[in-house]
Amino acid sequence: GVIAALAIDQRGSLKKMLAAAANKPANEDDIVEFKKAISSELTKYASAILLDPEYGLPAAAQRDADCGLLTAYEKTGYDTTAPGRMPDLLADWSVKRLKEAGADSIKFMLYYDVDEGEEINRKKQAFVERIGDECVAEDMPFFLELMSYDANIDDTKSAEYAKVKPHKVNAMVEEFAKDRYNVDVLKVEVPVNMDYVEGYNGDNEVIFSKEQALNFFKEQDKATAGVPFIFLSAGVSAELFQETLKFAHEAGSSFNGV
Repeated sequence: GVIAALAIDQRGSLKKMLAAAANKPANEDDIVEFKKAISSELTKYASAILLDPEYGLPAAAQRDADCGLLTAYEKTGYDTTAPGRMPDLLADWSVKRLKEAGADSIKFMLYYDVDEGEEINRKKQAFVERIGDECVAEDMPFFLELMSYDANIDDTKSAEYAKVKPHKVNAMVEEFAKDRYNVDVLKVEVPVNMDYVEGYNGDNEVIFSKEQALNFFKEQDKATAGVPFIFLSAGVSAELFQETLKFAHEAGSSFNGV
């Protein structure tokens, strides 16, 4: 009953990393072959693998027989030509087509600032409602990945953002846990940046005490309103992520995996 999924649906960023490591221009073949290698070697240790339809489907055939398949439905990144980090779907895919391609469930990633204008957030809410309805129609589990941000703070790793992150994350979770979105599993950030929590802060300033941070995890648990949720690593080190999961457990968080 625990989700231990391997997320390898990165696209543009992964292509750049592979090109840099090989010291040559990025190409389509490298990213496909990389995903196939990851899938064939690592899915024996995972309950599911998250892949993208653009480069990842060949890797799905390489996965372990007991490993489920999550497929991404969003275009990578977001619209940079207008405010609001608006999402978009892969134009030549639908939930029906992803199901036909062998997907066991659908994943959609959304950037969301709870304090941004209502005009922007209403559009995002309607966007998610459509995907939820599509998943219901095809009887496909809907995993919604939520990424918080602040429209006025560029660096989400900064101390400035760390101060507002608990509010941003937990209010966002509360919104999309509502029945109207038909979300089966929420994929969420932990509600605090542990780099600024007492005892975990290293050389950084302490913004939250351990007790305050534990309370933010408890608030998040309540905000999910019983919708199962899993934690994303948000690019932190494996060691810090593992310590954070222990911290979440200490807080009584009922997270269902990672």
